[in-house]
Amino acid sequence: MRKTLFLFFLIWVRICPLWAQVITTDPSLPTAGQNLTITFDLKKASDGRALNLLGKKDDVFLWSGAGTTDSGPAFEYQPSGQNDFSKPFEPGKMTYLGNDLWSITINPRKYFNVPDSKPIRKLGLLLKSGDGKAQTEDLFLTLLEENKLYVSFSKPVTKSLYIDGNSSILFEGNTSQTAKLKFDFLWTDKKTGILSRKTIGIPDSAKVFSQNITVFRELGQIAEGTQITVRITAVNRLNETAYDEIMLTVKPTNQILTVPEGLKDGINYISDSKVILVLFAPLKEFIYVIGDFNDWKTDSGFLMNKTPDGKRFWIEISNLIKGQEYAYQYLIDGNITVGDPYAEKILDPDNDKYIPETTYPNLKKLPANVKSIASILQTGQTAYSWKVNNFVRPKQDNLIVYELLVRDFVADQRYKTVTDTLPYLKKLGINCIELMPVMEFTGNDSWGYNPVFYFAPDKAYGTKNDLKQFIDKCHENGIAVVLDMVLNQADYEFPYVKMYWDGSKPSADSPFFNQTAPHPFSVFFDFNHESQATKDYVQRVNDFWLKEYRFDGFRFDLAKGFTQKTSSDDGFFRLYDQSRINIWKNYYDKIRATDASAYVILELFSEDKEEQVLTDYGMMVWGNLNGDYRSTAKGYNGDFSRMSYKSRGFRNPNLIGYMESHDEERLMFDALKNGQTTQNYDARNLTNALEKMKSNAVFFLGVPGPKMIWQFGELGYDVSIDENGRTGRKPLRWEYTKDPQRAKLYKVFAALNNLKLSQPAFNTTDFELSLSGFQKQIILNHASMKVSIVGNFDLEDRSFSNVFPSAGKWYDYFTGTEIPVDNTGIRFIFKPGEFHILTTQPLAKPESDLVPWKAPQALVTGIEEEKEQQIKVFPNPVSDYLNISFPEKTAGNLELSILDLTGKLYLESSIKIDKQGESLKLDIKKLPLGNYLLNVATDHSHGVIKFNKQ
Repeated sequence: MRKTLFLFFLIWVRICPLWAQVITTDPSLPTAGQNLTITFDLKKASDGRALNLLGKKDDVFLWSGAGTTDSGPAFEYQPSGQNDFSKPFEPGKMTYLGNDLWSITINPRKYFNVPDSKPIRKLGLLLKSGDGKAQTEDLFLTLLEENKLYVSFSKPVTKSLYIDGNSSILFEGNTSQTAKLKFDFLWTDKKTGILSRKTIGIPDSAKVFSQNITVFRELGQIAEGTQITVRITAVNRLNETAYDEIMLTVKPTNQILTVPEGLKDGINYISDSKVILVLFAPLKEFIYVIGDFNDWKTDSGFLMNKTPDGKRFWIEISNLIKGQEYAYQYLIDGNITVGDPYAEKILDPDNDKYIPETTYPNLKKLPANVKSIASILQTGQTAYSWKVNNFVRPKQDNLIVYELLVRDFVADQRYKTVTDTLPYLKKLGINCIELMPVMEFTGNDSWGYNPVFYFAPDKAYGTKNDLKQFIDKCHENGIAVVLDMVLNQADYEFPYVKMYWDGSKPSADSPFFNQTAPHPFSVFFDFNHESQATKDYVQRVNDFWLKEYRFDGFRFDLAKGFTQKTSSDDGFFRLYDQSRINIWKNYYDKIRATDASAYVILELFSEDKEEQVLTDYGMMVWGNLNGDYRSTAKGYNGDFSRMSYKSRGFRNPNLIGYMESHDEERLMFDALKNGQTTQNYDARNLTNALEKMKSNAVFFLGVPGPKMIWQFGELGYDVSIDENGRTGRKPLRWEYTKDPQRAKLYKVFAALNNLKLSQPAFNTTDFELSLSGFQKQIILNHASMKVSIVGNFDLEDRSFSNVFPSAGKWYDYFTGTEIPVDNTGIRFIFKPGEFHILTTQPLAKPESDLVPWKAPQALVTGIEEEKEQQIKVFPNPVSDYLNISFPEKTAGNLELSILDLTGKLYLESSIKIDKQGESLKLDIKKLPLGNYLLNVATDHSHGVIKFNKQ
């Protein structure tokens, strides 16, 4: 979420418990007008972003606000100067106490500058690093009215506690004033239905209390599942009364029953009125289902059965109304409440309220007393009616993938609107869209790499049918859709993280997660992919998206992290790992068993010999050359050689190369900010930078094999990846489509994509590359034709030799010029950024003027000797003046240049011939002695003529 939304509205009842005991205060019953010491235990913070605060001894700051009402915002007042989350806020500098404990002492009224006439009812708090890149979750603290009686339990630390029938429980707490105290225990006898009560008084007045109660001895035998209200009442000398309550529940005993045959984990729809819920939860004692169907109460009729092996819990729920949505949660061992990890829709009380009605109409709301994420079940749903049932996927060796983040692609961040843009993408010529993660992630504003529910598309982008309609429409247009899958890590709200949690990280007994990631690249909580529980869950996730949504495959984030090998840096992390190979082969086999042609793309970046094994097996891997393409965009040298799968030793073209992805700095931004500037060329000039993008595109898409384009790269998107924070929302630039220069870049991309998909030569396996220097060349050999792609990446003119692999007729693609070649060894001059795609077969010429040059005369190796019509030079040898005569029919524009036999340019000029048969006299007195080539092009003839200066 945006930083402006990190404190939410809450309704407080009596005294709110300190936030999951991340916070403790001194005094324990705080008021606004007194000095207050607040202590934070970062080990108990639940937000994954807090992990980067652990171990710090400095650079931790309080970010906070104060609210004057129970239900209003907690940031109504802020300390003076607190306005930039990305910078340290010195008044909020925390004091390190050791062991990840931090404290600060403030006077709330003075610190937040709240007038004396205003009450302070609550504080909103979080800790962050100085740069704002690491932070805790949002925390809240209730402040009490001054000079008023309050009483509060400090132990037990939770307001709801499950106990054994013979438990001994220590109750501790204090009051704001000296008062007489008494305990009341109230429960309803399950057999008789009679309300029972037991009172235990404390004889003397006090401000603190401590009482140890043994339930069986003090209260008698109480049935399993009975709820006991424990109330502490305080009465002061003015006979004012205050109280606090804790709920105790006597632990139930599960019925042991095997799951009915044929059922799977998650929701099993049995009929329009019946479901069976199954939850994999080894090591848990008992689980209740609470939800709309039982008024969110721990009803004994909704205690789940437990399987004989203790690994699963299940329950049948009947009498449901067809088509009605029911929200529910699992209450596990009485202290953990989670949604269903297999739910296909969830409700989030903190974030759903920010989703517009136009994005997700008629979104169900949770009851006010449900404070955490709940699942949805719904019988009798109408299945989506697919229009395309026979989609033929593009061959994976010639994919042109377009990576797209819904949030930053269209203004209203809706699947529906992205669907409306498909004509733009189809015209661009891509044949595959890769959606960045769309399964439910923390908050509504994210890249999506913090998943929390793997079967539920995030509602921030629309309904599930909106997503299906988008995929359906893509298939209708011949475009495959790949889902970016995040199964290396999950965020805290993922049920299987919360269910096995030790206060600061996954617990040691988690069937799914490592307590600490074995590698240094995990951001949230790291899956153990050698665990069978993880393997089973991954298979279910993959199968679901392939079948239910008809995705055409997956791109797997941080595929290198699918290992238990311990490493502290990438140098070791990337080395050949047989366990990782085995894991990926197993997942690939399972995916292909479900869908025989599904794409499997790995963000692996391991050493070549490991990627060779996996690409030989059929998987594709990402190939990042962002650094080299950024270098050339800035006017420096860049080596594109590893854009070729052959350069990595791959047998198959299973390398998806890219210049940009979501993870890298944008080429245009870097070029415009950091490009070279010389006397003759400015790489920071917008026109020049766009021409550099064209030459990069030619030597990107011109290399055989699948490729990926990051959204808006085809328009020269020039906003830094770090604007508004690396993963923060970025401005749209759809107006670039109306900019003539940027539109030409788009059309160059489209023309190249068309060549790649329509001409077999551009997908050949027989090619030669020279991509390491400023003068780059690609030669494609195919039975249909030969192709030579040549380009100058220097900031100065460069001479080229061997531009043509063979003699004969060649064609310049972007100008449509036919070029007869009889001498393949002549050198030619290329301007900075100039490139040419030359083919031995004529192709349909793209739109005119997409590049700023025509087929230059230097690309022509000779002319036909037409009697009385040839261009002539005399005298030859020559000393002072060179005369050039033209055929009688010549009139119009003349382009000429003089260069030596090494390719060094001495003269370049454009002249207009007004009369037919006109001649030209050139002063060459300053030309050094030697042999030269005169390159001449008129409207009717072209030629390269050798002469000698003596």
